[in-house]
Amino acid sequence: MMFDRFSQKQKLVCRWWMLPQYQHQDAIICDGAVRSGKTLAMSLGFLFWAMLRFHRSSFAVCGKTITAAERNLIRPLIFILEDAGFQVKQYASRHYFDVTACGHSNRFYIFGGKDESSAAMIQGMTLSGVLFDEVVLMPRSFVEQALARCSVKNAKIWFNCNPENPYHWFYREWIQKTEEKHAVYLHFTMDDNPSLSPAVKERYQRLYAGVFYDRFILGKWTVSEGVVYPMFDKSRHVVRTIPPCSKYVISCDYGTVNPTSMGLWGESDGIWYRIKEYYYDSRREGIQRTDEEHYTALELLAGSLSIDSIIVDPSAASFIACIHAHRKFKVIKAKNDVISGIRLVSNALHQEQIKFHISCDDLLREFTQYCWNINSAGDAPRKEYDHAMDDMRYFVSTVLYGRQDDFIALSISRM
Repeated sequence: MMFDRFSQKQKLVCRWWMLPQYQHQDAIICDGAVRSGKTLAMSLGFLFWAMLRFHRSSFAVCGKTITAAERNLIRPLIFILEDAGFQVKQYASRHYFDVTACGHSNRFYIFGGKDESSAAMIQGMTLSGVLFDEVVLMPRSFVEQALARCSVKNAKIWFNCNPENPYHWFYREWIQKTEEKHAVYLHFTMDDNPSLSPAVKERYQRLYAGVFYDRFILGKWTVSEGVVYPMFDKSRHVVRTIPPCSKYVISCDYGTVNPTSMGLWGESDGIWYRIKEYYYDSRREGIQRTDEEHYTALELLAGSLSIDSIIVDPSAASFIACIHAHRKFKVIKAKNDVISGIRLVSNALHQEQIKFHISCDDLLREFTQYCWNINSAGDAPRKEYDHAMDDMRYFVSTVLYGRQDDFIALSISRM
């Protein structure tokens, strides 16, 4: 493990519970930019606090999923603790670990708060503290159930997150009510992480665009409004010729009453090109097409090319069955998290990883029409002019970024 210095804000996250001015605070909230050092500082502070203040107590460490918590928090943290002389015994199949140090021993349970049903997993426990990593990704029911478990005297709650929209329940109920909740609130930027070089900061600034730049780089709780992809630029993203490609994929957003949109994609030197498309609007044409007719269009779109896979909306069960029945193409059900997919498409456009042939009229038209729903109490695009946008999102989420695992880079210091 590489050691570097900590910023003053990171040190405060580790030590706030020791300081007289915060003795009566029940929680700490750290939000802000990605890679700003808040997660590492908070996980260390949480463990130090637990081991110095409690003995034979139980704690919870919560991520969106157990796998995410173990990968992003627990494994790096255990390396640090063992290097510092702590005794750590892991029970991976039971999702907890025991830590012994300074004459104290405590147990840390690992939970995932991915949906409403997760609340039942933590119900009935008695805890001395909880750490929520990326709390905005967890349902309110899970968070509140975990908070209700913290009934031990002097229990404290630890929250960290990247910003979402300002209508999010956590922003309204915690960040806007820090005094009422007796919470310490610290806002982080990448400048609060001294282990990041200027080159790394610049790389992350290139990675995001639009509302996601405001949230993940500037650390703002920003409303999504206007067109969904303001970074789309015909001069940068639209081409008249397609270079020779080494791999081909087709993405599909299937509709019966709504339009069906398919895009043929080819990869050349790390850039994916939308070569041509099929777009059928039954309302516009005045007649619906059957699954077999859409399949015929799929074969025409593929032509004589060797297609690696067909990426299809997972809800299109009948069309998926139709493709399987012909035994010609491999079908992959698309990843269909809308907001995550929009962020990935924004990244791909910003970095010019995807480009479009000028003949793709319907996709190019939808770029100018696809807008955020400003009347929604959260992030949601309007459900119109979104069919080519959806098939593009399926491709980007499932093919361009689908095989890339998340990672975490750590650098810590002696304080």
